[in-house]
Amino acid sequence: MQVDCPTCKTPVEWSESNPHRPFCSDRCRLIDLGAWASEDYRIPSAQPVSEDELLESLHQQDQDPDQTH
Repeated sequence: MQVDCPTCKTPVEWSESNPHRPFCSDRCRLIDLGAWASEDYRIPSAQPVSEDELLESLHQQDQDPDQTH
């Protein structure tokens, strides 16, 4: 099966022999990783969370590390 590299759109074979799949190369994989790290890509949340709400949630998790969400 062939897919397009998400970074450069080059056709790539999707198989065990391609250690970079779905990318064509390590370079394209690192470009994609850098885009995630710099927040060029984002997964939208169901509702916006304020910084105060986020800090409160983190504080609660610190108080009760076994707490599940």
